[in-house]
Amino acid sequence: MHVFLDEAGDLGWSLDLPYRKGGSSRYLTLAFLVAPQPECKYPKRIAKELCRARGIPHGAELKGSTLRPDELIRFAKMAAAMIGSHPSVTISAITVKKENVKPHIRHDPNKLYNYMLNLSLPPLIQSEALVALSPDLRSIKVASGNSLVDYLQTQLWFEYNSKTVLRHQPLESSSSLAIQFVDVLAHIVWSLHEDGQLDPYRILAPHLKCKQLFFD
Repeated sequence: MHVFLDEAGDLGWSLDLPYRKGGSSRYLTLAFLVAPQPECKYPKRIAKELCRARGIPHGAELKGSTLRPDELIRFAKMAAAMIGSHPSVTISAITVKKENVKPHIRHDPNKLYNYMLNLSLPPLIQSEALVALSPDLRSIKVASGNSLVDYLQTQLWFEYNSKTVLRHQPLESSSSLAIQFVDVLAHIVWSLHEDGQLDPYRILAPHLKCKQLFFD
């Protein structure tokens, strides 16, 4: 099984100024694409098709933040159709409302990131024997990737009583269509909360496992 991971938003805590005007994002979203290796070609095809439609050359990168609303809706429709045809491919996300994160937690955002992953990822993979975990090499995560994998591995074995073995395989997003797919996915979920962009999310919602953290 292969898991691709990316995020939208940031881990900054400048919440006294408006976002995009000196302030940090109010939300952070982590998104996941989980697929058996032979099935990874399907989300890659969607990213490749959007790159072709936008005239993005090889080596350049598809980014959700640069897509127009109609392009995000097209992505959502293609992703929903793909999952409907290939149920072994799953997409999920978790979003934190940062203003409700307690001040003492903000001093170590790495722990918040790890906690979000622990709430989301192990339940998706705990029945798998071997899982390749591929975050974007340019992830906002603070600590080293190896410590993250060690943490998740410990949680799987001891908290979930799982035999899953994790392999850390970070990828450069500019050369990974799967990471670019997850980038757009993360942007759609994050934009629902950050900017109230409902239409792309509404299309994906029936096929998307979502969690919310600190929304109360």
